[in-house]
Amino acid sequence: MSLNFSKVEFVRSAAGPEGFLRDGLPQAAFAGRSNVGKSSVINRLVGRKNFARVGATPGKTAHINYFLVDRRAYLVDLPGYGYAKVSQAEKDRWGRLMERYFQDEQQLITLGVLIVDIRHKPTADDVTMHEWFRQTGCPEIIVANKLDKLKKSQVEPALTLIRETLELTEDDALVPFSAEKGEGKEALIRLMTEAVER
Repeated sequence: MSLNFSKVEFVRSAAGPEGFLRDGLPQAAFAGRSNVGKSSVINRLVGRKNFARVGATPGKTAHINYFLVDRRAYLVDLPGYGYAKVSQAEKDRWGRLMERYFQDEQQLITLGVLIVDIRHKPTADDVTMHEWFRQTGCPEIIVANKLDKLKKSQVEPALTLIRETLELTEDDALVPFSAEKGEGKEALIRLMTEAVER
């Protein structure tokens, strides 16, 4: 049965490893650049406009935020990387927090969800995050957000560039998505449900 994303609640915000949840429930970790629309994708999934904070200033997610979905799995919102208008010290803190989450000995991640901008070639930071997910050995879904900004003829070349840059195989999941219009939502929910129920 598909995860019911309308049944969702905020559980906690972790500023360090002492706040990580290790209760055995599956965890789908969402990552992406600060301005890629990660919060908007989460809001579209749960069907609420301001559930995950959408900021005009990139970099609003400074902690690791846990949301319980359908009482069956966690949606884990990781700090955005890249453009955030914060100090270098704060960026370094986020980096250490992410590394600790990925390196936690209790292997917290069940599924990685990497959000990229379909209009652009994935950045070096996107590639690094993709490699972090791969190193966990867990399945990963690449979400190519901002689909509504492209003409139909531009979609396939854009997806090909993402596949080539991230060295994806035919078996890797790549979902064209529009947080604005909801395209790709059902496909993403189906893939997430399959991954957390394995």
